[in-house]
Amino acid sequence: MNDEQQIRDLITTWLRLTAAGDINQILPLMAEDVVFLVAGQPPMRGREAFAASFAGWQGKFSLETDCEIQEIQVSGNLAYSWTRLSVRMTPVDGGPVNRRSGNTLTVLRKNANDAWQIFRDANLLATE
Repeated sequence: MNDEQQIRDLITTWLRLTAAGDINQILPLMAEDVVFLVAGQPPMRGREAFAASFAGWQGKFSLETDCEIQEIQVSGNLAYSWTRLSVRMTPVDGGPVNRRSGNTLTVLRKNANDAWQIFRDANLLATE
């Protein structure tokens, strides 16, 4: 399987596991030193910070996503993907649905086992 297909599969797996709330399977998809950038928030550094953030909404919302990959470029052990993403977070106890959409830019790095992992991610989603 070529690098681009591995990255496409990683994105699909990430979205599926996130919707399922499976943090234990999500964490290995990112590098230990991952950094997530979200507008208006300080950088989220490391897997533990991601897990803590994930725990803040897990079980409180059901999640649905639509993702269109716009571009994937690979250069050696680094790659990036640009996606158009729509997210719907529905409170499990009722209430208004939170809808966000926009672009993401993700830098991926191949690890020692030749598996791609998320290394840096810039999330540019805005409330619809």
